[in-house]
Amino acid sequence: MKLKTILLILVLSGITITNAQELNCRVQVNYSRITGVSRQIFENMQRDISQFMNSRKWGSYEFRNNERIKCSFLINITSFSGNRYTATLQVISNRPVFESSYESPILNLKERDNQFDFEYIENQNLNFNESSHGSNLTAVLAYYAYIIIGMDFDTFLMEGGTLFFQKAQKIVDNAQGSQFKGWKAFDARKQDNRYFLIKNLLNSRNGALRRAMYRYHRQGLDKMSATLESGRAEIAESIRYLQKVYRLNPNLYLLRVIMDAKHKELVKIFAGSFAAEKTKVHTILKEIDPSRIKDYDVLTKN
Repeated sequence: MKLKTILLILVLSGITITNAQELNCRVQVNYSRITGVSRQIFENMQRDISQFMNSRKWGSYEFRNNERIKCSFLINITSFSGNRYTATLQVISNRPVFESSYESPILNLKERDNQFDFEYIENQNLNFNESSHGSNLTAVLAYYAYIIIGMDFDTFLMEGGTLFFQKAQKIVDNAQGSQFKGWKAFDARKQDNRYFLIKNLLNSRNGALRRAMYRYHRQGLDKMSATLESGRAEIAESIRYLQKVYRLNPNLYLLRVIMDAKHKELVKIFAGSFAAEKTKVHTILKEIDPSRIKDYDVLTKN
């Protein structure tokens, strides 16, 4: 973890470091709804996507093998016609906690991307061009690769993921003339697609969310093994940042994404806290994540 922090500072200072792959990505293609076709094509699809995610160098810095970001992609194929596939996509990523075997969830997009249409030709190389929108399959994969890395970097260095979020924004910009959905503002009824996720991340009005991610992880979780109460207090303060953003925009997609990843962890963290801290955290969580009030109520039960 110390190595990664140093590398992040070097990267953001413009110093080029030897390239190495950043992701340790588990890919699963679920084709249980599809009948009358050989499963081999889906197994090849899974292999090709896994190779694309794990062998590509997404930035100019070095990760050791044990530092690669753990993530998973679950692609649920719902229909296909020829080489055109319709699917939903689940994306999950985790981050290790200092001096612990615990891994904290950072991104948990369960079925949130339900506009994932793409073309796939068996045994054809998956190519991605940063300058134009070619393959929708690789554009979506690359977009989430940058989101994963950017959000991971934000937890180690204040707003450390900006460079990667800008790369994701470039993919969205390139896709504005595409026939595929998920890239444009009008594709989402609740402002909850790829277009809005990256817009939320780069909007300075939401900067408190990104600062919260740093404080929560680097100043909170990473210090809990040494100083439990002070680390937990930092996490309690970090969710006050979330509260500020919620009051500006209660329907913000990025806030929902963060709470999808963090709600269970927050309950576990504060379950052993003292009464006053539990009450404060409970009040904030009920306000910013009202759909899970019953989950948070356990914090105030004796």
